[in-house]
Amino acid sequence: MLETLRPTPDYLHEETLIAAGARLVAGVDEAGRGPLAGPVTAAAVILDATRIPEGLNDSKLLRRDRREELLRLIEGTARIGIGWASVEEIDALNIRNATFLAMCRAVEALPERPCHVLIDGNACPPDIGSPATPLIGGDGRCVSIAAASIVAKVARDRVMAELDAAFPGYGWAANAGYGTEAHRRALQHLGVTPHHRRSFAPVHQMLCD
Repeated sequence: MLETLRPTPDYLHEETLIAAGARLVAGVDEAGRGPLAGPVTAAAVILDATRIPEGLNDSKLLRRDRREELLRLIEGTARIGIGWASVEEIDALNIRNATFLAMCRAVEALPERPCHVLIDGNACPPDIGSPATPLIGGDGRCVSIAAASIVAKVARDRVMAELDAAFPGYGWAANAGYGTEAHRRALQHLGVTPHHRRSFAPVHQMLCD
């Protein structure tokens, strides 16, 4: 039986917007909504239509080494902005609003303001500053969003590896702060660090016990 092939992202959404007059179209995606520790990261990417790296896809479908390779290609051909929301902002605003804040910061970090923004998900940040369209599953449908997913994922993974060196025992270099069994065991034995999200239930419960 033939294996069903997963569709790959394309440039059709961008082409439609450019044909309608949007000179610069950015894709935006985030990494780190679900972890128990670390910041949430967003990236905005404006691709050069004549130099789109081959193999762009949802970062979750790519091996670590392939993400790193594609990041180098993206950095050499595209305009990039990265935005962050800290653990303190996540706890104060909630993860949804903190993610929106990181996305706005990523767009602001671009060297030029995009004419239109394509955002992975079902909603757009209200203060994104440009006309915007949400695309559910956008990182698997739109190459600009796929590129942004790779940039955000690699940037956040690097930060979590640095935090792992400073706070060993939680396995952040491997689990990126997600609530794996090993991470939860470490929480029980080592306690809560300043980089844990206190508003997230497993961490909050520990602090309240």
